Amino acid sequence: MRDVAADTGLEVVILRPPLVYGPGVRGNFLRLLRIVWRGIPLPLASIKNRRSLIYVGNFVDAIVSCMTNPNAAGKTYLVSDGDDVSTPELIRRIAAASGRRALMLPVPVWMMRMAGKIIGRSDELEKFFGSLTVDISKICRELNWKPPYTPEEGIRETVFWHKSADYADKRRLNISRKGAKTLK
Repeated sequence: MRDVAADTGLEVVILRPPLVYGPGVRGNFLRLLRIVWRGIPLPLASIKNRRSLIYVGNFVDAIVSCMTNPNAAGKTYLVSDGDDVSTPELIRRIAAASGRRALMLPVPVWMMRMAGKIIGRSDELEKFFGSLTVDISKICRELNWKPPYTPEEGIRETVFWHKSADYADKRRLNISRKGAKTLK
């Protein structure tokens, strides 16, 4: 991108987000939402990690800040909600926004890692155990940027979307089943 900028005069800004969540989220975050929503106990209470996340609304705001602030040209910024959480804390926040209880069991991490190796899911499980944090002080300082949404607001919007999508999916299934029954 920097080569393209040098060749064309185009102003380039690089934003490096961690996991982006919000309406339409996929992957492990969606999987976690579904598990919490269904009330399935998770063996993750013993995890002591830190994870940076960014709500899509905060990410969009950071993009707009970079587009409108001339100080951003040619820079690279790390962006997040500015509130790193552990996996158990994230589960508690999702549960609270869902009106559910966070059901977690204190299974030792070494035991889960061993189980992950046995079933061939080490890489997938490591994402739940490992830490990944980013320092957003540079974008905050240079662009006077502050995430406009709290993690609680972002998680609440994500859960609302999930509940709406889950309801719509069930409704479509019921309509399809009704349609199939009337055809018989």
